[in-house]
Amino acid sequence: QEPIKLQGCVPINGVDLPTPTQKRSSELYKMFLQRAKGLYFVDGVLFNSFFELESSVIKALEQKGHGKISFFPVGPITQIGSSNSNDVDDEIECLKWLKNQPQDSVLYVSFGSGGTLSQKQIYELAFGLELSGHRFIWVVRAPSDSVNAAYLEATKEDPLKFLPQGFLERTKEKGLILPSWAPQVEILKQKSVGGFLSHCGWNSILESIQEGVPIVAWPLFAEQAMNAVMLSDGLKVALRLKFEDGEIVEKEKIAKVIKCVMEGEEGKGMRERMKSLKDSAANALKYDGSSMHTLSQLARKLESFGGI
Repeated sequence: QEPIKLQGCVPINGVDLPTPTQKRSSELYKMFLQRAKGLYFVDGVLFNSFFELESSVIKALEQKGHGKISFFPVGPITQIGSSNSNDVDDEIECLKWLKNQPQDSVLYVSFGSGGTLSQKQIYELAFGLELSGHRFIWVVRAPSDSVNAAYLEATKEDPLKFLPQGFLERTKEKGLILPSWAPQVEILKQKSVGGFLSHCGWNSILESIQEGVPIVAWPLFAEQAMNAVMLSDGLKVALRLKFEDGEIVEKEKIAKVIKCVMEGEEGKGMRERMKSLKDSAANALKYDGSSMHTLSQLARKLESFGGI
């Protein structure tokens, strides 16, 4: 099947588009299409990105809108520090551990606030991390066959009991396990963190860019696969784990991709490109940066409407 080619975007396969667009007979698709058509009736679109990150897309959208629709990238807007006061002790422990590791040596593993893996996949990921030989810090949740279960249901089960027998003992010198939650922003700021195995949620992507950390892309649901394509094929700051829907990703494949990002020449190039994006993100938020300029444009537009 031929990839879909959209102006300003890298070619993308149909299976990587957001879930609602893949079954045209569904009510979700009809709702998605209706909302997309509604774009032509708005005066402007405010979104959490920055011009240097998606310049070709923004230019294409402006051209498509024939100047009638304004686009306002005002990011990156991300969380500053921890908001979970109940986990202060764990936070201090993990940050202390990271400060004692060599630069760019640790892989941070997290699937966001809602992403979950099946029991079989947790085992394969654990074995893959062990097989890679690299240091890691892993946010582990109790397993579920639903990839977004953490959004839908809360569980009080200890996630550590779902890890392979003996895994914690075998990896105690190189790995740190955090149950259910981690201070992600603070972790990504640490110099020892050299890679991020991520579900490719948008907030996680922006946080990774702001700290210059390359990504092992493991999308689970929603628009995450599309984000992964942008990161791996477009920006070339990520390496994507390729697998079919419902497939268990085996430990050998996981270890190979981790090694490539953490120690290979390809990973070195990703790290350099990500550092460049980090600088662009910082510049965008400066007083004379692109996002601040866009915010000023938005304020003037609202003022012309009598809004402020």
